[in-house]
Amino acid sequence: MKGGLLALSPLLVFVVLYLLTSIVAGDFYRVPITVAFLAASVYAIVLPLLPALLPGRKRTRWTALRQRLDVFSRGAGNLQMMLMVWIFVLAGAFANTARAMGSVDATVSLTLAVIPPQMLLAGLFAAACFISLSIGTSVGTIVALTPIAAGVAQQTGAEAALVAAVVVGGSFFGDNLSFISDTTIIATQTQGCRQSDKFRVNSFIVIPAAVIILLVYVWMGRGISVPTDTGQVQFWLVLPYLAVLATAILGLHVMGVLTLGIVLTGIVGLSTGAFADVFAWMQAMGDGIVSMGELIIITMMAGGLLETVKEQGGIDFIITRLTRHLHGKRGAELAIGMLVAVVNLCTANNTVAIITVGGIARQIGERFQLDPRKCASLLDTFSCTVQGLIPYGAQVLMAAGLAQLNPVSIVPWLFYPWAIGIAATLAILLRYPRRYS
Repeated sequence: MKGGLLALSPLLVFVVLYLLTSIVAGDFYRVPITVAFLAASVYAIVLPLLPALLPGRKRTRWTALRQRLDVFSRGAGNLQMMLMVWIFVLAGAFANTARAMGSVDATVSLTLAVIPPQMLLAGLFAAACFISLSIGTSVGTIVALTPIAAGVAQQTGAEAALVAAVVVGGSFFGDNLSFISDTTIIATQTQGCRQSDKFRVNSFIVIPAAVIILLVYVWMGRGISVPTDTGQVQFWLVLPYLAVLATAILGLHVMGVLTLGIVLTGIVGLSTGAFADVFAWMQAMGDGIVSMGELIIITMMAGGLLETVKEQGGIDFIITRLTRHLHGKRGAELAIGMLVAVVNLCTANNTVAIITVGGIARQIGERFQLDPRKCASLLDTFSCTVQGLIPYGAQVLMAAGLAQLNPVSIVPWLFYPWAIGIAATLAILLRYPRRYS
């Protein structure tokens, strides 16, 4: 039962149960995403066991079941998934302690006081672009900016999902371009080119898209009603966010950044009286960790589900089908883009997607004499496009959790991932930039 569409059917079960039923019901809150993942996960575990369920094969049946559970658990608890779980835990603790001590309100007041009213959306987008380019991670950028963005939305009456999407979109600017981004490092390593060369090619493709989206946000921000009296800014309460932003820009690991932020909320909160005592600070941390419970469950079930699909040959089936009939340079570059996009759709991790198809992309590039610098750019850009649009990706889940939104509600407002996907497609069809095509 390995390979073929049958191996991909668990993903189809998830899509049908969650997306289609929610669309039919007209309410994405009607079907909990955890239930959809649970049903798809049970199906993924049971599907390969059908031959073992025949009468008289009790021992084989239970052995096969244990093996399937082991595969699922391996995916749910792999190193990358567990790292994401710890980030969720720390992010929840930091976000809630900062919110409880008034840091969000103070930071929002500072933001409203500094950024011109018509530039709120554009300012948040530019800030996300700069921070993500500096630290090389979309997750760290989202952790730092989303609580501020959510507060801005509450104060200004702007659509909360739109403001969260502005931050998510800007975070992928650096995820795609930064020299220290893991996607950049892996893309250049698999294609055999330098990061500076890939940055140059990538810039020609995505910077025009970023400029267009920035202008769109300037235009959309015209109608935002900004309160004229933002109140006195309490800079001490802003300190935890400033420290998080500064240390993230300096390159400190996101877990170190969050840990420092949590410690600072305790120091500042206790010294200013925002927390009555240490126990109030600890209670705020505990409440924040608990609030991330659903995201942690989703992350682990998604990892287990995708591991079962991979183990049954679903990923290999996709790769084989997409590379069967290639003609010309445009076709080869489109195949590379489609490969990484489809695998990213299945793995919900752009780093893993590039690792998975990087070797094949290099073989395609050598066969059709493609420029490895452009191949690396296409791998990174198409993976970031898909990663930025899927509601079960870590970035959208993180933003949704911090802003207390449904992940799907953010997706319609994600303009930048669409823009770079379109830009990358045009770069293939128009053979742009010429020097690297």
